[in-house]
Amino acid sequence: MKQYFSDVIQYRGTHYDFGYFQGELLRNSPILPNREKQWESKKDRHFLVDSAAYKNIMAKIAPAILEEIHGLADALKLDTEKALRLFGGYYLEFTRSGCSIFAESNFMVRNYDSHPRGYEGRYILYEPTDKGYSVLGPSMQITGRVDGMNEKGLAMGYNFTHSKKSEDGFLCNMIGRLILETCANVDEAILLLEEIPHRHSFSYVLLDPSGESYVAEASPRQVAVRKSSVCTNHFHLLDEENRYRQEETREREQTILKEQQHTTNPYEAYKVMNSQEHGVFSKKYDASAGTIHTSVYFPTELKAWFVIGPDRKPVILDFNKWLRGEDLNITRVKGELDYHRPFVNMGETGN
Repeated sequence: MKQYFSDVIQYRGTHYDFGYFQGELLRNSPILPNREKQWESKKDRHFLVDSAAYKNIMAKIAPAILEEIHGLADALKLDTEKALRLFGGYYLEFTRSGCSIFAESNFMVRNYDSHPRGYEGRYILYEPTDKGYSVLGPSMQITGRVDGMNEKGLAMGYNFTHSKKSEDGFLCNMIGRLILETCANVDEAILLLEEIPHRHSFSYVLLDPSGESYVAEASPRQVAVRKSSVCTNHFHLLDEENRYRQEETREREQTILKEQQHTTNPYEAYKVMNSQEHGVFSKKYDASAGTIHTSVYFPTELKAWFVIGPDRKPVILDFNKWLRGEDLNITRVKGELDYHRPFVNMGETGN
C-alpha cells in the first residue's frame, strides 16, 4: 500500500481572486507539469480549438467561471488560449473510468474509480462573493468538480459510459461544476443538462433535499432522465449509446442493489461502497477503474464525508458550519491505495 493525500483548500471571495489564488498555489505544484506531459501526445486532436465559441457559451451559463480562468491565467502568466485549454473543461479527451453511486432520500454515496496518475488531490470549499452558489467537492482540471454538493443541498456525481462518437462540448468535470454552482435543485440541474453540449456520454446522479434521486443519462446526442437509487457505467434509457460489453457494470449494479438492501443507516451504506469485502470497491487502477475516493453527501444536513482508499473511517466535513463562516480545521486528507504511482499533486507520475 502506498500513501496518498488530497489537500483541502478553503476560499471565500470573487472568482477572479479565487483563480489568482489557485494560480499562486499551482506555481510550485507538480500538477501542471505532470498534466502537460500526460496531454502532450493528445493536444493536436483533443484540445480546445474554438475559444470564441466556448466563451460565448460560458458567458450565458456561468460568466463568473471565466473570471476564475482569467485569474489563473494572470497568476501563471498564461495567454488566454492556453488558460482555456488547461482549465476550460471543454473539448478534451477523457480517460475512461468506473465509478458507482448509491442514493437514499437523505444521502448519496459515491465511489470515484479512475487512474491515480490523473487524480489532482485537491478538495475544494469555495464561497463566491460575486455570483454563484457555494460548493464543496474534489476538483478535476482545477476548475471542474468530480462530485460535490452546494449550499442549497444539491448533490451531484457522474459515471462514465463511453467516449466514442464524441462531439464538441463540455467535459464531465466542468458540467459538474456548472451544475453545482448555478443550479439550486434537481429540476434546474436537469434543465441545464438538456441545454448544454456534451463532449462524451455520462450519467449524472442528482439528489437534493426533496429526497428524490435522479439519473440523467447524457450523450452528445440526447439526454434522458429516470428516477433511480443506483448508477454504475451503463445507460438504461439510452441503450443504443451503451458500450458493447456491459457485463461488469451490470454485475456491479446488481451487487450494490443486493448489498444495500441490508443496510439500515448511512454508515452501513458507506461501508458497502468503501469496504473491500462487498465487491464494489475496485483495485483495477491500471485499467483506469480503481476506486480512489469515496464521498458521501447529506443534502438536508449539509455535511459531507470523504476518504481516500478502502476500509477507512471517513473524514467528516461540516459544510453548514463552514457556510456560517467557520473554516474547517483540516488541511489534508490522507489515505492508502494498493498502487505505486502518485497523484499528479505528489510528484513525477510517469507516462
